[in-house]
Amino acid sequence: MAWLPKSVLCLKEYTPRLFMADLLAGITVGLVALPLAMAFAIASGMPPQAGLYCAIVAGFVISALGGASTQIGGPTGAFVVVVFGIVSRFGINGLFMCTLLAGIILLVLGATGLGTAVKFIPRPVVVGFTNGIAVIIASTQVKDFFGLKIDKVPGEFASRILALAHNSSSFSSAETTLAASALIVIIFFMVFVKRVPGYIVALFTGTAAVVVFKLPVATIGTRFGGIPSGFPTLTIPHFHLDLLRPLISPAITIAMLGAIESLMSAVVSDRMSGDKHNSNVELIGQGIANILSPLFGGLPATGAIARTATNIRSGGRTPVAGIIHSLTLLAIVLFAAPVARFIPLSVLAAILLVVSYNMGEWHEIPELLKLSRFEIGTWLVTFLLTVFADLTVAVEAGMILAALVFIRKVTQSTTVSEVTAAYIREGHVHILQHKEIPSYVSIFRIHGPFLFGATDKLDAVVSRLPDLPPIIILRLRNMTAIDSTGLQALEKLADDVRASGRRLILCGAREQPAKRLQEAEVHNYLGSENICSSVADALDRAKFMCLEVSDEVKPWFLRNSDGFI
Repeated sequence: MAWLPKSVLCLKEYTPRLFMADLLAGITVGLVALPLAMAFAIASGMPPQAGLYCAIVAGFVISALGGASTQIGGPTGAFVVVVFGIVSRFGINGLFMCTLLAGIILLVLGATGLGTAVKFIPRPVVVGFTNGIAVIIASTQVKDFFGLKIDKVPGEFASRILALAHNSSSFSSAETTLAASALIVIIFFMVFVKRVPGYIVALFTGTAAVVVFKLPVATIGTRFGGIPSGFPTLTIPHFHLDLLRPLISPAITIAMLGAIESLMSAVVSDRMSGDKHNSNVELIGQGIANILSPLFGGLPATGAIARTATNIRSGGRTPVAGIIHSLTLLAIVLFAAPVARFIPLSVLAAILLVVSYNMGEWHEIPELLKLSRFEIGTWLVTFLLTVFADLTVAVEAGMILAALVFIRKVTQSTTVSEVTAAYIREGHVHILQHKEIPSYVSIFRIHGPFLFGATDKLDAVVSRLPDLPPIIILRLRNMTAIDSTGLQALEKLADDVRASGRRLILCGAREQPAKRLQEAEVHNYLGSENICSSVADALDRAKFMCLEVSDEVKPWFLRNSDGFI
């Protein structure tokens, strides 16, 4: 059972009512995926059908064989930079070979149980390359957004910006107006009509405007000759063994990016749907999808957070919705491909600008700037190298810096001090012995450094939340160090505890963790009164909190022998 995909596990409780919900959600997310798949392919230096074939083939496989119930797979913005570089250097066959290698790596990671290895990539590195990718994607869309007359946009960021600035006077008023209108439509629907995907509205209205008013703008037809109609055909790419060695590094990058984004998307899916994904089964599904996608001329694939969220908001509950999403795209390719030639590239550019902004994790930057200068430096180096150098180099440099910061934190947490009478006396408020723990309180402790790679240990609390009493105390007395990933995990724990109607108290943090908690302003997030200096103070605080909890957990008070009800 542990290795069965979610599509199989859902069958025993599947009902016609669930199917209708999945059908509506699948069609909706299929329409949302239509412009995104084409836009990602074009931004990657590939024809638009490559994105559609990826969404059809990989989207079907990820839903059918993956370990997340509501995950939607397909091409994403995270791959644009890497794919563009691979195509520029090694050609299309080099990309297909690289994607297949990445699929094999993902398959091995999942089959050997190493899917959880991606948790060892710390938060500053993830945010750094996500910020960088977003900036690069946005810069590649400026040409089509304004209709600039540039024969070939340079691949390097600095040269691209210079070329765009040099040719800024060649903009097209028609394309700029169309793109700006599409941007306004998307933002309007995102803010005021959230149940209707703005991408779909912008795509259809923009295409209709081109057809009705015969606007002189670049379209998929003028640049690519349209989209081939018919089923994606199975074609074995020409593999060149001499490319195997230079492609290993970008293949690892694609595999790690795919693993990170798919598991992040699965976590978002779990949080929104209340389900629990299987990381290793999910990576097996992702691996098979990336092996098959290039055989049908498709791009690399991973879990798509925005489309997964759209699926859940539209009522999707099982992998059937993801399968219907891919069948919807297949139907469009089979029956509506001729219409796609009128889709304006400026509208796709507007859509990608919104996507790049949403994927940028910009809200993380103010939080990172509250941390130590070493973690800020790790984020900044990763970001700058992603933009100005290469994503592979950026991740490698970021991981090296993160490892050095990790070593520094661990060594700094090691102390040698004399045990004195004052030390013993001060320690009495921290020890648990001889303290009575009332029935409305549960105490957990963190023992050792709480750094990236260890944050999933909090599942010991989250997995038991429905059965826990109203107040949870997290004892930090034996936590020797914490980093940004650990801080983020504590904030997520606070969210989960609050969502369950319970209350969280932190207590007993030593010097380094206490300093980091203060720098990250966790007291604003949790409440300064809920960060206590000792477990004794935490138990006192719990007495005042016990009557504030939600009605959902008040039955626990009936078992409280101290008479707080």
